[in-house]
Amino acid sequence: MRVLITGAAGQVGRELVTAFADHDVVAADRATLDTTDRAAVLAAVAGWRPDTIVNAAAYTAVDACESEADRAYTVNALAVRHVAEAADRVGAHLVHLSTDYVFDGTKPTPYDEWDVPNPRSVYGRSKQAGEQELAGRPDVTVVRIAWVFGEHGGNIVKTILRVAADQPTLRFVDDQRGRPTAAADAAAFVRRIAADRRPGLFHATNQGEVSWFEFARAVMESAGHDPGRVEAITTADLVPPRPAPRPANSVLDDVALRLSGLEPLPHYRESLDRVVAALTR
Repeated sequence: MRVLITGAAGQVGRELVTAFADHDVVAADRATLDTTDRAAVLAAVAGWRPDTIVNAAAYTAVDACESEADRAYTVNALAVRHVAEAADRVGAHLVHLSTDYVFDGTKPTPYDEWDVPNPRSVYGRSKQAGEQELAGRPDVTVVRIAWVFGEHGGNIVKTILRVAADQPTLRFVDDQRGRPTAAADAAAFVRRIAADRRPGLFHATNQGEVSWFEFARAVMESAGHDPGRVEAITTADLVPPRPAPRPANSVLDDVALRLSGLEPLPHYRESLDRVVAALTR
């Protein structure tokens, strides 16, 4: 395949470049291709003529989105329109990455692909708007991921390891739950979907449900630190409070993946151990 990856310098984007290494890849970071520039997107895609476009470009600064709504919608929604239009013109299959933040977190059980989104934050609403831009298109796949961690970019695992080196006690909330996603595992799943040109909506997170408190303890244990150094707090205890509301329940169930007979992503502990080993070697 000839594959165009937008947002290729990001945490997932870099893993996508690796996952598609045996194909003809155009890795476009923001400097190479600004997806908010319609003319640039149309010209670039017409020139490169990819078979597949993976749109990993996004504005993911969740709290900053609250005060930069126009930027959030421009990058996370309008830019998706541009990429979809360009994909239609060359007959490319489009795989777009979305998020657990499209849900409000009030459901008592995990969210499946047929649950109705109800985002509470600007970030979540802008990502839902991006999904809406793709509604009804036949050659499009939306892949929702959550709690992303990996070897590249800024992420929670790196934060935990950094804080653990400087402070005796770490505090993480125990009233937000989710299923972490290793960036490399998400990229491998996207490659599989792209190879099949399989359309539709999929949740693709690692197996295993945890709170942030439990996840931080797992990181500490994986790195050989005492997990007892991690203390549980509530979201209300955070100082300063976060501008953007977080879903209390971010657990994404991969029902569509499972019913399609596709292999699930591995348990998060397996992938976490691999990432921590790479970051601490």
